[in-house]
Amino acid sequence: MGVRHLRKHSTEAHRHHPGRKEGLSNFLRKTKTANRRWAQKRGISTQEGYAIGIQKIGDVLKWCKEKDVHMLTMWGFSTDNFKRDKNEIEDLFGLFKENLKKGLDSDEKNKYEVRVRFFGRTHLFPGEIQQMIRKVEEISAKNSAYQLNLLLSYGGREELVDAVNAMLKEGLREVDEKTISDHLYTAGVPDPDMVIRTSGEQRLSGLMPWQCTYSEFYFCDKLWPDFSKDDFTDALDTFNKRKRRFGK
Repeated sequence: MGVRHLRKHSTEAHRHHPGRKEGLSNFLRKTKTANRRWAQKRGISTQEGYAIGIQKIGDVLKWCKEKDVHMLTMWGFSTDNFKRDKNEIEDLFGLFKENLKKGLDSDEKNKYEVRVRFFGRTHLFPGEIQQMIRKVEEISAKNSAYQLNLLLSYGGREELVDAVNAMLKEGLREVDEKTISDHLYTAGVPDPDMVIRTSGEQRLSGLMPWQCTYSEFYFCDKLWPDFSKDDFTDALDTFNKRKRRFGK
């Protein structure tokens, strides 16, 4: 699934960004189990399926740039995924390290001006991965043209629980919507304009329940690795035909 902060994006570019026409700037997409199912259907290993699914993120990021979508949010690993087979989790962690290292070692890491941020209980990951995550965020922090948000060790309910606990710790006795938003992992990041859900599923599965209140939804029957540029374009076209009222 993905969040299509498919808003032509930036932080408040998620809403109305000077010089940009209104439209899709922030987009979210959800992946995870689709990669495993895709691998099973083709008789290849789960690890190969995950690797191909991760590669697809780069494809979608390129399509976003071509369509003037400046922010993309992808859900790669949920808190529930820690319940999976130990070997499968270790394989995933290996892929995370491999791809983080590629990004850090690349001579072109800042060529496309993409800021990369990670949201979730990343402290649950092995120390080496945590260090690499912090390094990627640090190196890309000054990039402003595009932003890729990766939800890792993320759960929507967990995010709300962590926000409430943070507010209690501060001694707050009364809050409003802004206070809650300011204590979420995504504080300062615009809410998604569109959520694209692949794999034929039609549920959020815990994906950003607070932030997706007014998001548009697009459902695609294809499994994530099969999601194509034509599918992406169709999602954008569908979004542009909708009239967003925000409750008005």
